[in-house]
Amino acid sequence: MGLRKAGGNWVEGDRFFNRANEIDVLMERVDDGIHTLLTAQRRMGKTSLVRELLRRLAEEGRFETIFVDLEAASDPADAITEIGFQSTSAQGAWGRVKSLFASALPEEAEAGGRVLGADLRVKFRAGIDAGNWQHKGDRLFEALAEGKRPVVLAIDELPILVNRLLKGNDYRITPKRRQAADEFLSWLREKAQTHKDRICMIVSGSVSLEPILRQAGLSALGTSFSPYDLKPWSEKTAMDCLGALGETYGLDLPHDVRQDMCRRLRCQIPHHVQRFFDVLHEDLRPIGRRAASLEDVDRVYANEMLGVRGQMDMEHYEGRLKMVLGEEGCRIALEMLTDAAVSDDGLREDAIDRHRESLADGAYPVEDILHTLEHDGYLERQGDGYRFVSGLLEDWWRVRYGRGARR
Repeated sequence: MGLRKAGGNWVEGDRFFNRANEIDVLMERVDDGIHTLLTAQRRMGKTSLVRELLRRLAEEGRFETIFVDLEAASDPADAITEIGFQSTSAQGAWGRVKSLFASALPEEAEAGGRVLGADLRVKFRAGIDAGNWQHKGDRLFEALAEGKRPVVLAIDELPILVNRLLKGNDYRITPKRRQAADEFLSWLREKAQTHKDRICMIVSGSVSLEPILRQAGLSALGTSFSPYDLKPWSEKTAMDCLGALGETYGLDLPHDVRQDMCRRLRCQIPHHVQRFFDVLHEDLRPIGRRAASLEDVDRVYANEMLGVRGQMDMEHYEGRLKMVLGEEGCRIALEMLTDAAVSDDGLREDAIDRHRESLADGAYPVEDILHTLEHDGYLERQGDGYRFVSGLLEDWWRVRYGRGARR
């Protein structure tokens, strides 16, 4: 069938494009028992990479594989619940894990059957309370480690849970919240060290863990996980992807057309590359066009990539900033990004000083805000200022907050 559209979701199998070297590196880390913190800009394909890695490991049969998403978790008990619930996919672990929650599970689970869907998750959660999550978690990891095959445990959106523990709903770090986050991460680090030969963890998220820990003075707690930075595609890889999609869907994309698409994106983030193809294909298909021109690229970029759907996508960038920086810190971050987008010189030191002066008491320091913007791939230092990494994100920002642009 050829390469199919991703549709904005994580992909695996024949929808997974490139990243052979990254898969090899992560497989080697798993074989060596190295716990990994997967870092990258948003939309770089971290979840797809991890899912594809787990699929291939499961296919080989040397490991049990478990994927856990903690985006909805609000406390450590929720995290333990989700790990236990998702362990039902690991055949060698289910029997042992089930026994930990026997008192909360119905008779059919006791007899060897399974309760499907959300109901099982509720049953698991009923077996844990705020006072015994560490005990249940200890036994859960012991159960996972006792199997014939070692376990690869992928934990997605751990940073969101840590951020929630630290800041609550008002985005303020308090001593009590800091202690709660410290206890959970210290426990997780201890589990990583205790079961290092039987459980290998891969941690990732749509926001980065390091800036969050840095804000709370807890950076040392992340040292159990070896960072691996997932880079953007090269221009050649992006052009190859566009060409492969064009072949699948019968759309001719000449070399200069693909090159111009990549030039506008500047940073070849896989989701942006594939979305650019999608909107171009949808624009030409109703009129029966089978070949794209430079004029088509210009029109689609201005009307679709920077249009309403693009703005909706950008709102997610803003939401993640608010989650990490809080109301006041997010306000300053948005203003600094706007300065970087609308100024020919980017974000300069004099503008940064103005923002530093405008910060309310108790807000995050400008240095922490800049660190987050750099670490999460919004800005990079160039010369004596900061500029956007992504041409698409820069143009989004300029259209929404400053003067319009056609690149």
